[in-house]
Amino acid sequence: MGPRAVLGALLAAVLAAGLPVGSAQGQAGTDRARWVGGWAASPVVGSTIPWSDCPAGTGLTDQTVRNVVFTSAGGGLVRIRLSNAFGASPLLVDRTSVARQDAGARPVPGTTRPVTFGGSRQARIPAGRELLSDPVRLDVAALSTLLVSVHFPGPTGPLTNHPFTAQGNYLATGDKTNDRTGTGFTDTPCWMGVSAVDVARERPAGTVVAFGDSITDTSATTGNTNRRWPDFLARRLAERRNAPSVVNAGLGGNRLVADREGEPYYGVAGTTRFARDALGQTGVRTVIVLEGVNDIGFSATADELITGFRDLIAQAHRKDVRIVGGTITPFKTSFIWTPEREATWRTVNTWIRTSGEFDAVIDFATATAAPDDDAVLAPAYDSGDGLHPNDAGTEAMANAIDLRLL
Repeated sequence: MGPRAVLGALLAAVLAAGLPVGSAQGQAGTDRARWVGGWAASPVVGSTIPWSDCPAGTGLTDQTVRNVVFTSAGGGLVRIRLSNAFGASPLLVDRTSVARQDAGARPVPGTTRPVTFGGSRQARIPAGRELLSDPVRLDVAALSTLLVSVHFPGPTGPLTNHPFTAQGNYLATGDKTNDRTGTGFTDTPCWMGVSAVDVARERPAGTVVAFGDSITDTSATTGNTNRRWPDFLARRLAERRNAPSVVNAGLGGNRLVADREGEPYYGVAGTTRFARDALGQTGVRTVIVLEGVNDIGFSATADELITGFRDLIAQAHRKDVRIVGGTITPFKTSFIWTPEREATWRTVNTWIRTSGEFDAVIDFATATAAPDDDAVLAPAYDSGDGLHPNDAGTEAMANAIDLRLL
């Protein structure tokens, strides 16, 4: 059977199974065997961010968001996950499309595809829910960029979004989902309404989810270049045959064990969002956890962090998902450092390395430390704030991962 015949049979099976419609969580059985996560972004409630012009806080009316997403996996079928996870009322989506990116907001000619939901171009997403589209025929290469365009007739009210992206996205008035030129769009910094893109593969090897805070989400990496550590990990894995895909469930400013009071754009606590953002990803087999530095910055204790990690471990094991612990990277020259917080950091990292409670460990701290002080981020890897790794630092983090763990 040739590749086209295989894809045709796969599409027929997926459609016959009636898999696309409903909650995106709880993928199971044959669905997990065919689909993997190609891209993801952890959602937060729509709110005004003081230093950002993302319009999710006020919402959209008769506007099209063109989300720019970097996929770790390739295949001949894709499906889109729309999110109203934090909406207070049902969300109406009028039109959705997906295309391969040419440049900016312009798609590659001939690649724009309409996206349907249960056969309809319109979708109504209940409050607190997410919705998978029908499969769409589109040849997607691993490590390529897609344009996912969504028209909201609105008014949406505060719109579920992902605020910190290190990626320029686009916004236009009216229904521009079928636009082939890329003209008429203005820049917007956030991903809105879309939380995942899945890819169907002939020989799926599952999905690796990178779960963390800003160091996983965007860090201080160069914008529009996909230099987050999960992106570098995806590049390493793409060189291997039948390797797993990688999706990013990082969330800037996020804490492991507590919400950020009065700052909803940093998301709910890691222990709360783990079930959706990590275990809810299509085809998830392994989760890499790198979180806790923000908690330390708020003077959380080592015991509180260890309790939080144990919560994640228990959640993962109940779903038969492997969970890999990443040691927290150094921050001694940053604004959050105190001797007491360094002591907490050392205690937590020692527990991660030696407790045996994670299924495996990645020593990100050692990989990024200065040679003369292991509590200091190496100058070559420092973005300038003593806390967030730069492009070289995130690449070093990805290179520190033994791919056999995945």
